[in-house]
Amino acid sequence: MSLEARMHKSMIGRRVLSTIFYFAIDAAAPLHAEVPPGPKWLQTAVFYQVYPQSYFDSNGDGVGDLPGITAKLDYIRSIGCNAIWINPIYESPFGDAGYDVADFYQVAARYGTNDDLKNLCAQAHKRGLHVCLDLVAGHTSVENKWFQQSALEQINPYSNWYIWTPPEEKVPGSQLFPGEQHRRERYLPNFFPFQPALNYGYARPDPKKPWQRPVTDPACVAVREELRNVMKFWLDLGADGFRVDMAASLIRNDPDHETISALWHYYRAWLDQHYPDAVFISEWSDPAVAIPAGFHIDSLLQFREPYQILLGSEARLDGDAREPHAFFERAGGGDIRAFLDEYLRHYARTKDRGYIAIPTGNHDTPRPTWGRNEQDVRTIFAMLLTMPGVPFIYYGDEIGMKFLPEVPNKEGGTLRGNFGEVRRCGSRTPMQWSKEKNAGFSTAPAETLYLPLDPTESRPDVATEENDPASLLNFTRALLKLRRERAALANAADFRPLYAEKNGYPFVYLRQAGSERIVVCINPAGRPCAAALEEVGQAKPLLVQDAAFREGRFEMGPVSFGIFEVER
Repeated sequence: MSLEARMHKSMIGRRVLSTIFYFAIDAAAPLHAEVPPGPKWLQTAVFYQVYPQSYFDSNGDGVGDLPGITAKLDYIRSIGCNAIWINPIYESPFGDAGYDVADFYQVAARYGTNDDLKNLCAQAHKRGLHVCLDLVAGHTSVENKWFQQSALEQINPYSNWYIWTPPEEKVPGSQLFPGEQHRRERYLPNFFPFQPALNYGYARPDPKKPWQRPVTDPACVAVREELRNVMKFWLDLGADGFRVDMAASLIRNDPDHETISALWHYYRAWLDQHYPDAVFISEWSDPAVAIPAGFHIDSLLQFREPYQILLGSEARLDGDAREPHAFFERAGGGDIRAFLDEYLRHYARTKDRGYIAIPTGNHDTPRPTWGRNEQDVRTIFAMLLTMPGVPFIYYGDEIGMKFLPEVPNKEGGTLRGNFGEVRRCGSRTPMQWSKEKNAGFSTAPAETLYLPLDPTESRPDVATEENDPASLLNFTRALLKLRRERAALANAADFRPLYAEKNGYPFVYLRQAGSERIVVCINPAGRPCAAALEEVGQAKPLLVQDAAFREGRFEMGPVSFGIFEVER
């Protein structure tokens, strides 16, 4: 059925089509945004997140590794990405997939060697790619030598590198040392019990609790300087910056974020002086705080309301709806206004200081394909890859890999708590490269793979999609090519919502650079809608899915998007 026929059918029995709205682009209110400070390459950066153990196994042991990533650099570049964020690669017992670090200065043997990382960075730089590492700043593994020394009864330089509490106080969350020959005190963890928190100090220590040390305490200063040493080590080896895990967690009892902000400003000033091209990315999910605190980029992530309102990553599925509702659902029960109000608050405070990222997904989030088909995912990408800020694509999302909720728990992948159960391993399965053995991920026996593969015969893979001009992979490439070639879609180009009504569709916004204006229309609902712009003389389609511009109206079919160059 044609778009016109569907729209006509939807109006039968109605006096008005409630989703037609009229508004104008106000030429009297020129848009303007300053390019944020920081490395120049961030102005055009598009990141690709690699979960190293699941990306490509170069030596046939069933686990992805650094030489495997190096072998796929040309592919990453072909997507349109020019930066890579790699999840932790450090020596670890892997209780939390490497976020429990045993040695911050050593690549884990399963991934290769420090020289392999050095070579990866060198090869990436030859291709115009930047490599960012995951920096686990707030905690270590209980197996880390710093913690092993800190846990001894004998006083030593590491004794106060962690937060030790008197056993009689029974401080909530405190843990006993998991071994013999240790001090009587209990330690505070930062996430899992086996991840003791490094002691950066308390912003407001309680004088009645001397174990709460101020940030000026020599031990806290030593921890602060050691983190700088860790960063310097990997930057000198060739890394281009860091994504900081749990960036808000380092300072305790800091309700106004002043002390944690001062800490990150300290590191940022050091980077700006000695490594001005290095990027600082936070896992904070509060850009209005994180970016003024000294980070170049902060992401809106699944555990924060704006992301949940948009994509409903942790929502329950109920047919075409999600519970709670998300904007990107066919049932059309989402509220873009609720997302936008919060987004604009962050955007107004950060647009001249740094970049917001809204990732397609990550290692903690169900993939965008969960409960959706490819048409839905294309509509999601049409928005995420045309918004301001720095795009992040999670490995495999570009080919439509599935979230596999029944994948067994591994390395702390399943979380249980008051929020229910989160099965993160379903988004961590091996990358699907081809229809060859193990989807081209590894030559190892299937039972020895890091995680099981998607067992379906229809699973997507890179080789198949490379040869299909209409594939999701080639669509993603086309979107990123458009972003790269159009100044109005650049990371720091201006942004203005044109229509975003509570519980209404479509979402329409303007991107602009100089005289170039691009309007993006997004309709994830399973029903048609339309919007009209006053005084738009022409609207040239650049990339569309069941969308058209006719007689001053943008007409949107069910689950559709349109990217148009507009003129007055």
